[in-house]
Amino acid sequence: MTPHRTRNLVIVCALAAVVLWLYGGVVSSLVRQWASDDNYSHGFFVVPLALFFAWERRDALRKAPLRPSVAGLLLLGVSLLIFVAGRLGAELFLTRVSLIGVVGGILLFVWGRDQFRILFFPLAFLILMIPLPAIIFNQIAFPLQLVASRAGEAALNVAGIPVLREGNVLQLPTRPIEVAEACSGIRSLVSLLTLAIVLGYFTERRLAKRVLIALSAVPIAILANAARVAGTGLASELVSPAAAEGFFHTFSGWLVFVVAFAGLLAVQRIISRGDRALAAVPIQPREAGA
Repeated sequence: MTPHRTRNLVIVCALAAVVLWLYGGVVSSLVRQWASDDNYSHGFFVVPLALFFAWERRDALRKAPLRPSVAGLLLLGVSLLIFVAGRLGAELFLTRVSLIGVVGGILLFVWGRDQFRILFFPLAFLILMIPLPAIIFNQIAFPLQLVASRAGEAALNVAGIPVLREGNVLQLPTRPIEVAEACSGIRSLVSLLTLAIVLGYFTERRLAKRVLIALSAVPIAILANAARVAGTGLASELVSPAAAEGFFHTFSGWLVFVVAFAGLLAVQRIISRGDRALAAVPIQPREAGA
């Protein structure tokens, strides 16, 4: 290792120690939320995956020239301002997001644009570990609750079971079923989106195809959760009211998520095969004068 690289490594380690001291409380609160909030328990897997993505790029990082950039100081300063604003406004989301900006600013300032570009994806992937602000979470969760309750109403009507929907509550002959926030499907949506990004990263090289796989996770998760609510309503009426709660309710959630992931794999296979099919089509030479 050259003296120049050794000096930069020492600077990075010193700055990392300062960041750990400054963001110790932010990181600990983030970990506590992962442990207590099932909507974001996938956060425990995001950080190791991001580190793995960065480790995969070690050869490219070693070959890239060191060109420290002053733009890193700008990114670092903006991120610290966001951190201060989050602390003053008691907004956890801002303080947590600023941590990613601070790390990126340090990398850009100490190592340069080439290293920052190489590590951009692992840094951006860390955004998935940060819980959404409550106001945004509710704006997403409530419409998902309505979609799921409407799907349940439609399935029960097709089965000939009388049902009256009042918002996100299904009034059945034997009992009401509430599509609560936990049943909105946002938990499976966030988890499936994370899996879709990882799946696209490992299976596809083109960015457009990776984005397409990630986007496909949204309708798949919504449809899967709607099917779960519809199935719960049918099972509650045709089998037993216990099917809408307890072990059966939890098991159906896991089962539907497995089915949704299988659907995601199917979409990835279709995208991959479609690309190969297009590549196999022979290109007809143009005739003279055409």
